[in-house]
Amino acid sequence: MLPPGVAAARETLTQAGRVVVLTGAGISTDSGIPDFRGPNGLWTKNPAAEKSATLQHYLADPEIRRLAWQNRLATPAWTAAPNRGHRAIADLERQGRLHAVVTQNIDGLHQMAGNDADRVIEVHGTVWWTRCWDCQDRRPMADALDRVRGGDDDPDCLVCGGILKSDTISFGQALVPEVIERALRVSEEADVLLAVGSTLSVFPAANCVPRAKAAGAHVVIVNGDETAMDRYADHLLVGGISDVLPALVS
Repeated sequence: MLPPGVAAARETLTQAGRVVVLTGAGISTDSGIPDFRGPNGLWTKNPAAEKSATLQHYLADPEIRRLAWQNRLATPAWTAAPNRGHRAIADLERQGRLHAVVTQNIDGLHQMAGNDADRVIEVHGTVWWTRCWDCQDRRPMADALDRVRGGDDDPDCLVCGGILKSDTISFGQALVPEVIERALRVSEEADVLLAVGSTLSVFPAANCVPRAKAAGAHVVIVNGDETAMDRYADHLLVGGISDVLPALVS
């Protein structure tokens, strides 16, 4: 059953020419990718995994890196497929109304659903590539995982021998300035800011909502629970994302 307010929010979207969508982990849970701190979250079930996502521990402790590489082998991201929520956002682009997708996710499902990669701003990086911490060499993650399967439990950089990690933003690691600046800029250019599947409590990405609102955009929030930015919402829709989003863009 759809939450009240869907029709009014759909009307707001229909009249928009520049929609910016901000997505968090909640949009990918229906694809089998758990969030981090929810009841079935990755770190809720395995607190040690959170340590491997902290840059200081990852760089200092080879055992933490070995654990991280084993977790990467098993991540559901490799087999996950876009769900109805992702496909609805791709439909928004096909309708010519999508300005950009700002995502906190690292799974690449927006691109798989059909969104133009140039419109997808991955503020926390991507799990599909590795990067050397020392020389910044960047390669497909599949290459490093093949080495792990072959017995190299902590593969190093093939160029300089430095520490290899996924090309994602760890705790304690600075965001790429140009990426977050672009995310905030497109938010200020939006007619509508559609926030989906995020608690809107992780900064600076959450700043997209007040930035858009201050620039005159309508704000639509779709989530399974309350968020830290509900006060900014012109339309607040609490319900299943895979049901609500297709109804919004149909």
